[in-house]
Amino acid sequence: MTRPNGFHHVAFACRDTEATRHFYEDLLGFPLVHTEVQRVPGSESFFRHLFFDTGDGKCIAFFELHNVGEQEGWRSDVSTGNGLPVWVNHVAFAADEARQAQAKASLAAGGIEPIMDVDHGWCHSQYYLDPNGIMVEFCRDTPGFESDPAAARAALAD
Repeated sequence: MTRPNGFHHVAFACRDTEATRHFYEDLLGFPLVHTEVQRVPGSESFFRHLFFDTGDGKCIAFFELHNVGEQEGWRSDVSTGNGLPVWVNHVAFAADEARQAQAKASLAAGGIEPIMDVDHGWCHSQYYLDPNGIMVEFCRDTPGFESDPAAARAALAD
């Protein structure tokens, strides 16, 4: 499949591969479509790179690491692990009301409740934590924002 622009995939580290697979595949319905395993010759070191299709051939991916350069005590919670609020680093999936309701029901059935439910004015978002401490958002435009590059640049000077 040719992807001329946009994201191909976004990748994160995971601590528990099965919990990550269960969250993204079983609960969210993003099928596991590819797993790459790379072994370091002459050692026990290896990593797995898992790809979950989020729609339109775009993927969210995770690395399961085993002695390939990770530091002792590394953390997968990209925001709180770096001393930031949980909402700073996150992944947002586009959703409509039906998809938000489906995600909420499926995650609740798996014992996962939203950590936030926010009406931003231009969108309505439901937020969850995945098994790695990564915040996952289901974002529904209400009505969305107007693209205005000049105003966006001007706001950088505010």
